[in-house]
Amino acid sequence: GQYLIGAGVAQRDFNSFGSRRGNDRVMTRGTFANVRVKNRIAKDGDTQPEGGWTRNFTKGGTLAEAPVEYIYDAAMDYKAEGVPLVVIAGKDYGMGSSRDWAAKGTMLLGVRAVIAESFERIHRSNLVFMGVLPLVFKAGDSAQSLGINGDETFDIALPENVEPLQDITVNATRPDGATFEFRAKLRIDTAVELEYSRNGGILQTVIRKKLNEAKQLA
Repeated sequence: GQYLIGAGVAQRDFNSFGSRRGNDRVMTRGTFANVRVKNRIAKDGDTQPEGGWTRNFTKGGTLAEAPVEYIYDAAMDYKAEGVPLVVIAGKDYGMGSSRDWAAKGTMLLGVRAVIAESFERIHRSNLVFMGVLPLVFKAGDSAQSLGINGDETFDIALPENVEPLQDITVNATRPDGATFEFRAKLRIDTAVELEYSRNGGILQTVIRKKLNEAKQLA
C-alpha cells in the first residue's frame, strides 16, 4: 500500500493484486507479502512477526546484527550488491491458488533457488519457467534437522553435465566461516525444463531460438 500511496493512489482505489497484475512494481512488492507468512529468519526471541518480513544481512552479518525489514526492501539491497538469493522452505512450498506471479515475483526479487521439503506441482513448474532452481531436501532432511538458521551463504554446485532429477551437493558457510554440506535433488524433471533452466527461463529460451532462426535466414 505504501508504494501506491506514494504514487498518489487513494486507499479506497487500491483494489486487489489481481487487478494490478500488469504492474510489475506492485506485484513484486506483493510477493511473500501474505499476512499469514511466518518467516523464521525474522523471529526475535519468542516473537514471530507475520507478513513479508526478513533480515537484511547487507546491514549486519549475523542474526543478532541484521535488522528486520520488508522482504522487498532487503531484496533490492541484495540486488544492488549483486547477491543472488535462496529461499529455504518446508513442505508443499507454493501451495495455494495457482498464480504465475508467485514465480515471477520470486525471480524479480533476485531469488535464484528454492530448497524445500516438497513443492506444489504447478508452482514448481512455474519456478523453472522463470529460471529459478527448485531443489528438495533428501528424505529425512529439513532446515531444522540440518541446523540451517538462515544466516548461511549457499553455494549450489551444479555440474556442467547436470541431468534432470540429479542429486547435487549444496555447500553452506556460516558467518563465522564454519562450513557444512548436504545433498538435495534437483527438481528439474525433464530435458525441456533443463533447457529452460540453462537459458535462464522460458522467455529467454524462446528469444534465443528466434534469434538463431533469424541468423539462419540471414
